[in-house]
Amino acid sequence: MKKEDFKEGIRDGLPICFGYISVSMAFGLTAVKSGLPLWAAVLVSFTNLTSAGQFAGINLLLAQSTYIELMITTFIINIRYFLMSISVSQRAEESFGMKERLIASFGITDEVFAVSMQRREELSFSYMLGLMLTAVAGWTGGTLMGAVAAALLPEVLTDAMGIMLYGMFIAIIVPPAKEHRNVLIAVVLAIAASYAFHCIPLFSALSGGWSVIIITVGVSMLAAWMFPIKEEQI
Repeated sequence: MKKEDFKEGIRDGLPICFGYISVSMAFGLTAVKSGLPLWAAVLVSFTNLTSAGQFAGINLLLAQSTYIELMITTFIINIRYFLMSISVSQRAEESFGMKERLIASFGITDEVFAVSMQRREELSFSYMLGLMLTAVAGWTGGTLMGAVAAALLPEVLTDAMGIMLYGMFIAIIVPPAKEHRNVLIAVVLAIAASYAFHCIPLFSALSGGWSVIIITVGVSMLAAWMFPIKEEQI
């Protein structure tokens, strides 16, 4: 264990930790208000560490969707982590064995990936461990706080706090949509497709899980066809 690398990982992970708390509080709040036990909400965050995948998974579980829907939906939502893990593995030290790679793969998130890629030195297991443990602590701790708040605070306050989830998604979508026209069109197409699936009888009969799967894959393929990335942009 390289203590200096581990400390550096913790230091670099603190902003991620604090940023995760507000988002994971929204998850804990939503999960408990939806009927999930407090311990289960915390366990989901501790073992998954994926915001969009967790929200989608909880909704599917509460809707009593099939396991195949749950599996395909979470796979599509989280497929980007495959590419991130490959990129991280290219920056890893030679001493990064298979056991270390498996442990590191558990903690790969968008933010952990972004921070680790900015490090000039090769990625040691000690650094990645410090970075990931800090992120896990923020995500799990925030979920616990949100779950406790949902269980103890008056309903009028928890209802008001529920808006954090929508604020999070707006904060994620609006900046890139304002900067890139193709992102804006993809967002509009996804909204239109969701509305159509809700209103058209032929589609409204589908469960929420299959609707998410079809809309995600369909809009992604359409956007890729309409706005292909040129080779020199890669």
